Amino acid sequence: MTSPHPRQRGSRELWLDAAYNTLVTDGIEAVKVMGLAKRLNLSRTGFYWFFADLSDLHLALIDRWESRNTGTLVARCDRPAPTICEALFNVMDCWLDPSLFDARLDLAIRNWARVDGALQARLDDADARRIAALTRMFARHGFTPEQAQVRSLTVIYTQIGYISMQVEESRPERLARVQHYVEMFAGMAPAPEDVRRFMARHL
Repeated sequence: MTSPHPRQRGSRELWLDAAYNTLVTDGIEAVKVMGLAKRLNLSRTGFYWFFADLSDLHLALIDRWESRNTGTLVARCDRPAPTICEALFNVMDCWLDPSLFDARLDLAIRNWARVDGALQARLDDADARRIAALTRMFARHGFTPEQAQVRSLTVIYTQIGYISMQVEESRPERLARVQHYVEMFAGMAPAPEDVRRFMARHL
C-alpha cells in the first residue's frame, strides 16, 4: 500500500476532533471512517496511521470524555474552599464553561451507552466517581454521610436532567439561577461576596 502524503493523512487530533463533532451532532452510528475522510477531505487510509480501527477511535472518544468531564468535575470537587457554598460555586463553573465540562459530549455518551453494554459500565463507573467526589466535598464541610450522599445525588441528577432534557435558557437566566441552586444544594444562602466572585468569572 502506498503511504499517503502527511497532508493527506492529517493528524490524530484532526481525526479525533472530526469524530467528536460527528458524535455530538449525529450520534455514534454516524462515526465511520469513510464519512470522516470525506468530511476532512483526506485519504481514508490516512486514518490508519493514527488508529488501529474504528474501535480504537471509539476508545479515544471515550477517553476524551472521561478526562474532560469526569476528571475535571472530580478535580473541581477536590478544590479547597472555605465554605460549602464556595465549593459548590467551583462545581457550578463546570456547568457554565464548556472547556471544563462538555454537556453535548456527556449527552452523546449517554445516548451511545444505551446500545453499548461496555460503555454503559464505564458510564456507571464515571457517575459513581462523580457522586463520590461530591459526597466527599459535602462531608468535608460538616454534613453527615447520609446528608452528603443525598445532596451529591441531587446535584448530579439535576445536571443530568439539564443535559438529557437539553434545557434551553439564556446565559443571563442560567447565571441568575445558580446562586439559588447553590442555596438549595447547601441548605444555606451563599454570602454576597461568594456570589460576586462567581459572577465575575462568567460575565
